[in-house]
Amino acid sequence: MAVETRSFTCVQCPMGCPLTVTLEDGAVTGVAGNTCPRGAKYGAAEATHPERVVTSLVGVAGDYHPVSVKTAGPVPKERVDDVLDQISATTVEPPVSIGDVVIADVAGTGVDVVCTKSRTA
Repeated sequence: MAVETRSFTCVQCPMGCPLTVTLEDGAVTGVAGNTCPRGAKYGAAEATHPERVVTSLVGVAGDYHPVSVKTAGPVPKERVDDVLDQISATTVEPPVSIGDVVIADVAGTGVDVVCTKSRTA
């Protein structure tokens, strides 16, 4: 039985609890250091399947000023580079509004990329 521990700083609230996650044969057997249930859930997920919300900029056709975008939910950490590659290859036509889907199912993750700022012409 392989026992492993991993340490993280929880980012689910401003407290930033230092977490220690214990894994046995790749399965989480304990999370210590959290002061709330969100920390335990975050630590277990971060140790076994880390995810990130990606923020970036996308070009606007005919304009030098890009518009800010983000993924509508977290994507697997190992797919972040693929997501950023697809975002950087994308240009939008104005007008765009907050919440507009810029890329559906980015990089095959099942997550959309949405505008976080409105832009008229």
